[in-house]
Amino acid sequence: MTKKEKMIDQLPYKEATWWYRFWKRTIDIFVSFTLILLLALPLFIIWLVVRLSSPGKGIFKDERVGKDDKNIGVYKFRTMYADAETNLEKYLTKEQLRDWESERKVENDPRITPVGNFLRKTSLDELPQLFNILFGTMSLVGPRPITRLELESHFTYEQKRILLSCRPGLIGYWGVMGRSDVAFDHGRQELELNYFKLRSLGFDLLLMFRVIPAVFKGRGAK
Repeated sequence: MTKKEKMIDQLPYKEATWWYRFWKRTIDIFVSFTLILLLALPLFIIWLVVRLSSPGKGIFKDERVGKDDKNIGVYKFRTMYADAETNLEKYLTKEQLRDWESERKVENDPRITPVGNFLRKTSLDELPQLFNILFGTMSLVGPRPITRLELESHFTYEQKRILLSCRPGLIGYWGVMGRSDVAFDHGRQELELNYFKLRSLGFDLLLMFRVIPAVFKGRGAK
């Protein structure tokens, strides 16, 4: 933990005012709708390339935990082979299986397709989440969506109450601030919760602007 993060750790959690919630949702709707219109052709091209590059659907729906402890389907362009979730032993070693079960993340994951590898490095696989934002299951900015297993394994009751008080975000503090390599066992949960100590419209806009260099450096949030 850096000196700045230690200072943030001492701050109290901020409650979301009605004014903040109203404008945050308004911005979510406007920005997501506008980007979907502007990116309609690139979105179609990426979907088509994914479909043609390997058998399977172009869009993958990943089950995560959303606001108020509700299960939500988070949309992504498919970056893995179609049987990657159902046939783990085909692709992963025993050590990689342990990593996947604890962190839902594997270094040099052999299940990722060549096209999927490019989409992940550029964070283009996250673009379908604009529809999540438009439909209201996600927000532009917030803690990154996590699985039920991650929630139950790494967060206390009070931390879960705070984390699930808002919609998960396409852009998260954990990834944008350059710490997307930090796993839950090494403090990711504290970094995710730091968002609730700093959140404001100004801070949300700051994270939105900072995600651009983060993506170009190949460390977009996942």
